Amino acid sequence: METKRHQGKTLQYLTVEPNGYDPKQRCPLVMLLHGFGASMTDLAGLTPAIDAEGYLYVFPNAPLPVQTGLGSVGYAWTPPRESTSPEDIEQAEGMLDVLLEEVMSEYDVAAGQIVLGGFSQGGMMTYRWGLTNPDLFAGLVVLSGTVPYPDTLRPRLPADRGQPLFIAHGTDDALISVAQAREALSFVEAAGYAPQYREYPMGHEISQAVIDDLVPWIRGVVSPFRPGGE
Repeated sequence: METKRHQGKTLQYLTVEPNGYDPKQRCPLVMLLHGFGASMTDLAGLTPAIDAEGYLYVFPNAPLPVQTGLGSVGYAWTPPRESTSPEDIEQAEGMLDVLLEEVMSEYDVAAGQIVLGGFSQGGMMTYRWGLTNPDLFAGLVVLSGTVPYPDTLRPRLPADRGQPLFIAHGTDDALISVAQAREALSFVEAAGYAPQYREYPMGHEISQAVIDDLVPWIRGVVSPFRPGGE
């Protein structure tokens, strides 16, 4: 697998090309959004566990630098929860729109052959950006996230609510409580979606048990590319 760093028009991002990648062959895309205070490298280590040969991967870097410790800088999609707004989220969505258009053009990715996912704040962005773009995203993955501003998201939802969702949350999550995850689940179910929702005995993290459940789900939503259709 080969990792490449890009400076896009709106955001920096990493791409990870699968083993044996041939630019002449169309490859499905998995796009993962990191959490508050992390960076585009944070989730890149998941690629071999998902599939080393069947998907192209992209990891955007959120736009807002935040201090995460003495001399350390991470990034955020929006300001901290207590000071963010729906407009902040929409601004981040616009940046992601531009980035995805760049990636789809450069790598010849087809709409509807993309799985979008995110962890924590990246999961919140996945709900907001992903649910409103079902033609782009074949499925959505929310790991340790919740739905911000559901009242402003509800009128933006598409008529067709058949988009597959995988939602995972830790019962011991101290940052985003499992109660918040259940509220998000109630929101999407009330809207007509039928997500695969699972809770795990973990904190604010991505455990091996999550990966074990997630990988076959991704493959069931968008089949990995295999040379010769293997």
